[in-house]
Amino acid sequence: MTAKRLFLRRSAATALLSVSTCLAMPAFAETLQGALAKAYASNPTLTGARAGQRATDENVAIQKAGGRPALDVQGSYTESILKPTISFTSPQRTLNAQTQLTVPIYQGGAVRNGVKAARTRVEAGQAQLRGTEMSIFSQTVAAYMDVIRDSAIVSLNQANVRVLEVNLQATNDRFEVGDLTRTDVAQSQSRLALARSDLQTSQANLITSRENYIALVGEAPDNLQAPPQLPGLPAEPESAVQVALRDNPDILAANKIREARAYEVRTAKASVRPTLSAFTSAGYTNYLHSLNGSAQDANGNVVEGPQINKQAAAGVQLNIPLYQGGRPAAQVRQSQALESQSIEQAIETERSVIAQTRASYASWQASLETIKSSENAVSASSLSLEGVRAENSVGSRTILDILDAEQEALRARVQLVSAQRNAYVAGFSLLASMGHAEADDLGLNGGTLYDPMVNYKRVKGKWFDWDFDRAPKPVATRTVDTLPQNANVSPEMAQPQITKP
Repeated sequence: MTAKRLFLRRSAATALLSVSTCLAMPAFAETLQGALAKAYASNPTLTGARAGQRATDENVAIQKAGGRPALDVQGSYTESILKPTISFTSPQRTLNAQTQLTVPIYQGGAVRNGVKAARTRVEAGQAQLRGTEMSIFSQTVAAYMDVIRDSAIVSLNQANVRVLEVNLQATNDRFEVGDLTRTDVAQSQSRLALARSDLQTSQANLITSRENYIALVGEAPDNLQAPPQLPGLPAEPESAVQVALRDNPDILAANKIREARAYEVRTAKASVRPTLSAFTSAGYTNYLHSLNGSAQDANGNVVEGPQINKQAAAGVQLNIPLYQGGRPAAQVRQSQALESQSIEQAIETERSVIAQTRASYASWQASLETIKSSENAVSASSLSLEGVRAENSVGSRTILDILDAEQEALRARVQLVSAQRNAYVAGFSLLASMGHAEADDLGLNGGTLYDPMVNYKRVKGKWFDWDFDRAPKPVATRTVDTLPQNANVSPEMAQPQITKP
């Protein structure tokens, strides 16, 4: 299929997974971009992080509620079981209702700073969500490449076992005619036994890689295609570090948390300031004709006393805290200590990102050099094996020489496949540490991307007390119904062509 050019939302880089040219492939083949799209839609770590961010969004509405009016209604019905012996006017029963409206006017800055802190934590949470997203993508890329690598290694070991089985048969035949000794047969048997052991180990590794892939993606790997190139990789480590300091979501989140802690210090200081609120209240009491006593009207006639009492009041309330046992000062000091902690954690995060970026760059460069060396080793070992076999046919080489040459050729091929995997994973990790490996950068074709701002805008200004959401349902897919994986390798996976990053 013709490749599409994908663009980063950041003007400084191109899309992470754009493909320059890609051949047509069967419909059942899985691409790296498809695996990432599935993980993006159904990985439980990522879907759980989104739910956690939605919970963080609600803190803004919670803090705003502290500055909004509050309306309370209370009601009671009282039936007197035993009337007081010294009271002759006590009612037998009472129906009472009372309502009060309170409007905060000034809360010492607690509401304003609390809202600012909550908004800043929303921004920090959104950055952390980006970090989780890139972490899942990095793990998915590693799992994808592990399956490709381990499939190739299993195929190489299977081929090695078949070659050694032929060698053993040929050795036995030559031993029967007296051309070789028992030692040559024993050497062939030993190498075949070791090769079968290596094959079993590689098969177990492949099963582990496939199960890990299922845990991340939610589906079994099926005919994984060679991954595309990774454009936008930096030319030198310092340029990567500069991009990471600007775009890495962990650094952005740490800085936002530090900013939120500063607002929380101001919120704590509000507890020693005066507060002012306005209120109005109304009451209604009905004694239900059970209030003893009588009264005279204007004509002197005896009538029943009043059975209903109504009242209403309005005013303002000023509260000036004078002494609270040292609690406010302790809370302020605690908030200041937490702010200090967040400052140190921001520096710690920056250090970690710088180290990770430089290490990923070094690992990527080292793997590229290993690929070159391994390609040379594969070519040289193949020529060496052919020469040793030719020399053995004329009697100048022993069976042990052939076995050693075959083992060396196998090691070179395994090292090449492993180096290709390591280079690609290191390159993707480098982009992730730079902050350029999230869904917006990948151009995933799995539907609309999740936008955390949609939920934040939906809930930040809600006032209604009964505005609940629907009961939550699982978003991530379960893998309990997937079949246990095996170590069977399809012909397409036997000879992988891993694109160099």
